[in-house]
Amino acid sequence: AAPVQAQLIKLGVKGGMDFTELDTNVKAFNEVAESSTGFFIGPMAEVTLPIIGLGIDGALLCSQRGKDEAKQQGLEIPVNLKYTIGLGSTLGVYLAAGPDFYFNLKDIDWADVKTTQVGINLGAGVKLLRKLQVGITYQIPMGDTFEGMDLVSGVDKAFSAKTKTWQVSLAYIF
Repeated sequence: AAPVQAQLIKLGVKGGMDFTELDTNVKAFNEVAESSTGFFIGPMAEVTLPIIGLGIDGALLCSQRGKDEAKQQGLEIPVNLKYTIGLGSTLGVYLAAGPDFYFNLKDIDWADVKTTQVGINLGAGVKLLRKLQVGITYQIPMGDTFEGMDLVSGVDKAFSAKTKTWQVSLAYIF
């Protein structure tokens, strides 16, 4: 039973780049809303049923999104249902989907930032040599990330924005 359990649960480290764009309802923030690059890194775990190829993938990531005045720094916990199709013993292709929980650790002066954000991940990738995983994920926000005063009209909470993020990741499984 011990060797079977060891094959089911795999630990590793995951890192990569965030490409984030703010989707805002105020045109005065177009410069802030432009695409920006950030990063993420942290430990991950993967549980896969051997013959079926179905499993769960989770991570605890230190993440930075956005830029300048809209930069967020926090902890991200993606939990994905992952389906892998093996193409031989050293290559596989996977599809993944699941919730993403983001806990913001940095305040922003000009807006109220939600401390907890929830989104949905949709992703795909390749598993190489049983140790490496290269993937791409799109995070769909389930609510606003920021709320604040519209500086043009002066109306409080008239400004809102969502962070829409593409992630490119590389994971190494021990």
